[in-house]
Amino acid sequence: MSFPDPHPGLIIRYAYLWKREHEEGREEGGKDRPCAIVLSVLDDDGEPEVMVLPITHSAPQRAQDAIEIPTATKQRLGLDSERSWIVIAEANEFVWPGPDLRPVPGCDNSTIVHGTLPPKFFAHVRDRFLERIMRGKALAVRRTE
Repeated sequence: MSFPDPHPGLIIRYAYLWKREHEEGREEGGKDRPCAIVLSVLDDDGEPEVMVLPITHSAPQRAQDAIEIPTATKQRLGLDSERSWIVIAEANEFVWPGPDLRPVPGCDNSTIVHGTLPPKFFAHVRDRFLERIMRGKALAVRRTE
């Protein structure tokens, strides 16, 4: 499987590790899910590092913790028809490509990419997430190989 260059707004398939799972001592995410790359940078060794936000069908307990994905965007990405939210209260960080990337279901196992968020919608998600980070209202789980 080949991996694309990571870029903000890209929706990938990933075994996301929730903060609560990490606090329980787990090292592996319990479910593969779509995730949005919100940040992509080169580390000191020139390796790409990404930060991803999980996408879930579960409505947030607090409205400010997630942003609902518009139906038309979900359809364009090939996601199911259930309501979904991008969680902006937590993220995973990892060196790209990490071992927890997964093939998109229903494809030929050669891609981990669902597609890319529309620029305006992505900017809204990114800005809300960064605002939460700056206020100390969002946390990141650092993943290792």
